Amino acid sequence: MQKLTQGWRPYVLLTLLCALIYVPGIAQVPPLDRDESRFVQATRQMMVTDDYVTIWFQDQPRHKKPVGIHWLQSASVSALGHPEAADIWPYRLVSVIGATAAVLLTFYFGAAFFDRRVALLGAGIMAATLMLATEAHQAKTDAVLLACVVAAQGAFGRFYLQGKGAAKSAPPSWNAILFWFAIGAGIMIKGPVVPVIALLTMITVAIADRSIGWLHGLRPVMGVPLVLAVVLPWYLAVNEATDGGFIAEAVGKDLLPKLLSGQESHGAPPGYYLLLALVTFWPGSLFLWPSLWRGWKERKTTPAIRYLLAWIIPAWIMFELVPTKLPHYTLPLYPALALLVASTLFAVRDRTYDLLSSPGARVWYGVWAVVGLALAGASVALPIVYGDGMEWWSIPLALVALASAAWPLWHAFRRRFLNAMVVAGGLAGAVYIGVFSLLLPDMERLAVSPRLVAAYDAVAPGRPHPLVSAGYTEPSLVFLAGTETRLTTGQGAAAHLIENPGAVAAVESRHEQQFKDAIAAAPGVQVEPLETLRGFNYSRGRDITITLYRSKASG
Repeated sequence: MQKLTQGWRPYVLLTLLCALIYVPGIAQVPPLDRDESRFVQATRQMMVTDDYVTIWFQDQPRHKKPVGIHWLQSASVSALGHPEAADIWPYRLVSVIGATAAVLLTFYFGAAFFDRRVALLGAGIMAATLMLATEAHQAKTDAVLLACVVAAQGAFGRFYLQGKGAAKSAPPSWNAILFWFAIGAGIMIKGPVVPVIALLTMITVAIADRSIGWLHGLRPVMGVPLVLAVVLPWYLAVNEATDGGFIAEAVGKDLLPKLLSGQESHGAPPGYYLLLALVTFWPGSLFLWPSLWRGWKERKTTPAIRYLLAWIIPAWIMFELVPTKLPHYTLPLYPALALLVASTLFAVRDRTYDLLSSPGARVWYGVWAVVGLALAGASVALPIVYGDGMEWWSIPLALVALASAAWPLWHAFRRRFLNAMVVAGGLAGAVYIGVFSLLLPDMERLAVSPRLVAAYDAVAPGRPHPLVSAGYTEPSLVFLAGTETRLTTGQGAAAHLIENPGAVAAVESRHEQQFKDAIAAAPGVQVEPLETLRGFNYSRGRDITITLYRSKASG
């Protein structure tokens, strides 16, 4: 391992690892509902209208998140695609780059906190984390946000360690600039997340140490104007363009409701993220609890560990207390968890810590293996339930998933803990390649929007009219069928066919009776069913049936 940690080798190795995990599937998996499709459609409209200030989804303003991710996606699409195309991969490439940057920054700062061995293992754990692999495959904010978090927290951590006399070397002169730029960029990507995590970390170490000696190194007199220079121009522009509507709605209708109640049925009690970490931090969760216990015991003697806990604990408590909970909310804390796990494994190897062999740890290893077993079962069951039946690749993928549970467990029970983590990460990466390039693209029953657009193009070549859909109103349909797509009711679909003889409309079964009643009330108009699609709307959790109808003159 010594050779792998020298010079540029870790960066090349980690970049290749990220490419192997994150790139497969970014073009094959259809646009996901709902957030991803809303983001990419808003980016498309930004490019088509040449309006890079306000954010729109069709004719509705999207006053939820800042504009940063849309600018990055616009740059990617301009370089590699075209806004009118329905290719999703140029939008997702931004998340791939963001996730890779987060992993590389985890290594860079981990080497300053501990050493290159710990940093390389921690960055590898981070790269293979299930939640990051998932976010890297979606054109949303969270992978890029993670890169901003690691940059800010890593830069601050170096000043903190310098103040504690535990830094291996003085932070470079640009370290303070990186911190403040990451704060500003994070605000442009997802509002207050990055500065809030940084502030909670600062308050925690200030209380724990009764010192703020690190503050001088951060150079706030220079930094605050830098943040304002990054953030203020767009906020002033969007505030003027929307007459204050963007900030009012982003805070009043998006942020505050999430802080006060479980928004959009995403509520859960405190403790939700602790339980979910078994899955979302997998495979790193194999040694999560023993590492946290060791970290707590050594918080007073090891400044780097104390800093990681200050990064993790207060923000984790905040996320647990916020009523609205989504699995990816705690992702910004995972780099600290990954480095904590890596440092624990090397402490065991260096014989300074041995809790990993306790009976409680062994019980946890068994619980951890359930995730691999579940992935193996899903590899076989999902193609049968949501695809065309059993696929040839299901068996080897299931065997790899089984190995990802059994082989690390075998090493762990034989006290080969470092080997267990490396094997778990490698096999997890192999599982992800199969899941994103084979399993998910095969789920035809879930791919309702692509199938509906293909069916519409088959019965209405050249699209003489925009696609009109009654009842099925998922954003992915708008991205795939075009901005002019009309999402309406049964009555609206009937009106479209009445006004445009020969036109085609898609009607979901729950709106079918309303559609037929409206057609029956229109003299001289008849409709004929053309094709019926059946699938599963995962956004709403129900089976759906959609029929394409064409209008024709009676008699």
